[in-house]
Amino acid sequence: QVQVVESGGGLVQAGGSLTLSCVASGRAFETAAMVGPAAMGWFRQGAAKERDFVGAISWSDSTTVYTEAVKGRFTISRDKAKNIVYLQMNALEPEDTAVYYCAAKLGRVPDRSEGSYNWWGQGTQVTVSS
Repeated sequence: QVQVVESGGGLVQAGGSLTLSCVASGRAFETAAMVGPAAMGWFRQGAAKERDFVGAISWSDSTTVYTEAVKGRFTISRDKAKNIVYLQMNALEPEDTAVYYCAAKLGRVPDRSEGSYNWWGQGTQVTVSS
């Protein structure tokens, strides 16, 4: 059993910043994370109702990958000791409004495909006003 819990969503004005946090706990993920083959990622579901990839990070060496829409604005980091991943969002736009989901997976590759992830959080709402 693995639990993934994200937090930090809220309302922010366009151009502002917000940081989301996510904690993954449970033997299956923690065991993989300690030896290296694990990764965590962020996805979002906006008005289009499709869940899109935002970014991800490898747990062992902090290798990151981002979708082009957020490069230069969003930064993913992790606290390996506490199994926490962060999504720092800067220069937010109304188009960034969405429910943001955190996910965890086995395997070290920070994959863009939602099907690659084993466990998901419940989501946290981010609303950007114009």
